Amino acid sequence: MKIGELARLQGCTPETIRFYEKAGLLPAPVRTEGNYRHYDEEHVQRLRFIRNCRILDMSHDEIRSLLLAHDETPDDCQPVNQSIDAHIEHVETRIRELSQLKAQLASLRQRCSGPHDVKNCGIFQELQTAEMDSPHIHGHTHL
Repeated sequence: MKIGELARLQGCTPETIRFYEKAGLLPAPVRTEGNYRHYDEEHVQRLRFIRNCRILDMSHDEIRSLLLAHDETPDDCQPVNQSIDAHIEHVETRIRELSQLKAQLASLRQRCSGPHDVKNCGIFQELQTAEMDSPHIHGHTHL
């Protein structure tokens, strides 16, 4: 099948498929005489696997390690278990960070109890003057 058909089948774009190929997550397909990419059932399964991992918010490195375990140590699922355990820890850390962020936002929201012009808004004033602690949300850069 061609890239457009694979993309429709998996609910993504051809650009996503090319990106996964460049990232080394999806093997390059064979090319037809007309230089079209030709994908087979292995590509379908691998792309579904990658997309399911992304739905679970796994990084490309985490996906790569799972695929490596599948390809290089098919008789031992311990590396797969270790990867999932590490991802669970990562998610737990993010939950704590997001809880901290929510508490900061709730506290900030209490600074304004009614309609005011913006220059007298407690939220705006707090954001201009406070030295807030960064919750260090994973994956977000705070400048």
